[in-house]
Amino acid sequence: MTEPVLIDRRPTGVTVVRLNRPERLNALSAELMDRLHALWLDLAGDPSLRAVVISGQGRGFCSGADAGFLAGERAPRGRDLDDELNFLPGRLLDTPVVVAINGVCAGAGLHFVADADVVLAAPAATFLDPHVSVGQVSGVEPPSLALRLPLPVIARMALVGRAERLSAQRAFDLGLVTELVDGPMLLPRAIEVAEFIAAASPESVRRTRRALRRVADGLEPLMRAGWADVQAHWGHPDADEGPRAFAEKRPAVWRDSLDGGQNRS
Repeated sequence: MTEPVLIDRRPTGVTVVRLNRPERLNALSAELMDRLHALWLDLAGDPSLRAVVISGQGRGFCSGADAGFLAGERAPRGRDLDDELNFLPGRLLDTPVVVAINGVCAGAGLHFVADADVVLAAPAATFLDPHVSVGQVSGVEPPSLALRLPLPVIARMALVGRAERLSAQRAFDLGLVTELVDGPMLLPRAIEVAEFIAAASPESVRRTRRALRRVADGLEPLMRAGWADVQAHWGHPDADEGPRAFAEKRPAVWRDSLDGGQNRS
């Protein structure tokens, strides 16, 4: 069986992690998220860790939650938002995270961007939030990006869905991405940036990062409220219809909440 995560621990203290489901554009499956969570817990106990680099294998970075995962019986991954997002390193590690967006970054893949300390991208990368297009609620991604993008840009992505794509250049111009790097050089450049971080005083870096993340902590109440909205929507027929229509390559047939279809029977 192919490993869903490729891991390269370097003597410099940098660990390079590549999502490895290229045939699915590195969509998030339960197995992939569980493997990432276990990896972050393992790395959290490594005193030599100085920085983490995340990228994707193949032509995509992360296309969001796997459609098969969405089509199944939905349930929280744990007790709260922290458990739901435990596939992200930034919530579990005290070392900086550099993300290299090598292709499409969609839906739940945007969490890696919001969670990162430094974001690089290839010129061919694109960013989109297709939740509403497949009958899901984008409740956590918009507030998590609120310090990185103007609210009107976030609103357009979240409400227009898969028809709205943010190019790498536009993402750079808005500050979501801090550097554009030609495809073949993207991962080496991300590693180089991580090694610059690794060469600095570890305690200085940890304390500086902690100060930076206190700013982002102000968004947590909004993210938790959004997570409640996401879960509340799981009882609506559209939450099933969207992934099913996507898998069957047909237009979705939506139910109006006012027609009595608010909850599954």
